[in-house]
Amino acid sequence: MKILVLGGTVFLSKAITAESVRRGHDVVCGARGASGEVPDGARLIPMDRNKPGAFDQLAGEQFDAVIDVSKYSVNWVRDALEAFGHSTPHWTFVSSISVYADHSTLNNELLPPLEDDPAEEFTSERYGSVKVASENAVREAVRGREFIVRAGLITGPDDPSDRFGYWPARLSQGGRVVVPNSPDLGFQHIDARDLAQWIVFAAEERVTGTYDATGPAIPFQLGIGEIAGATAPPGTQLVSVPESVLEKLGINPWSGPRSIPLWLPREWSKMTGRDVSPALANGLRTRPLAETALDSLEYERGLGLDRPRKAGLTQQEEEEILTAVS
Repeated sequence: MKILVLGGTVFLSKAITAESVRRGHDVVCGARGASGEVPDGARLIPMDRNKPGAFDQLAGEQFDAVIDVSKYSVNWVRDALEAFGHSTPHWTFVSSISVYADHSTLNNELLPPLEDDPAEEFTSERYGSVKVASENAVREAVRGREFIVRAGLITGPDDPSDRFGYWPARLSQGGRVVVPNSPDLGFQHIDARDLAQWIVFAAEERVTGTYDATGPAIPFQLGIGEIAGATAPPGTQLVSVPESVLEKLGINPWSGPRSIPLWLPREWSKMTGRDVSPALANGLRTRPLAETALDSLEYERGLGLDRPRKAGLTQQEEEEILTAVS
């Protein structure tokens, strides 16, 4: 097949490109190229989707599948659909489980759609609403040919967020490791390589529909325990800290500075409880969590375990928490 990947240089889109090449497809990547090279075997067409005529260099080309990994722009999505939607047999759009309005329950109600507005502050709710508008645009343009994947937490090597990688990196250093005591919290993720494999498989087999695209849910403590089992040296101690203590000390959930990555407040707790049985029934396969952890640890070591992070606790911050509960 001839596949157009809108992206191809970073994390998921790079994994999709590499998987497409591995499976013998002719792959064209449309991207600025500012974030790096595309995988060997793919062809990069430099383009800036913020500028008029972004797709002019591809005028007249026909593709068997288009895979759009547009992060945050309805306009980008519509422009691509206008350029290629009428002639492309299969269209993948990577959306997000952030489209759901209520993450404290498993209600499937969606956020209201929103158009692009660069003047508005970037928030999780606005991000989800822009994704809803983008999904609507895809269905309107290529109904019956669309494959919409609502990705959950994407993990694995090359993850730029520092969230999942915090855990194998920290656990590999041993000692006393702070873990939130959140008995009702789930853990759910999808390795970028597994998601990429499914997306390419779906293009090959013409799988259509809208799916929550993440792995099976397990208890948070079990997930951390599996990562520890793969990466932590003997004698490592997981110290379970009440959420009330973490909140009192100003520890942030999920991501960012002074945070415990992947720990979710109660109003977001069901974000890690999505039903993925339809995806599994339609070809999604996931690797063991331990494998993702070990590969992520290798990537983390390449970056440097002691580097400043976008997400996680510093040694000093962790000591502050341990002192509070000792």
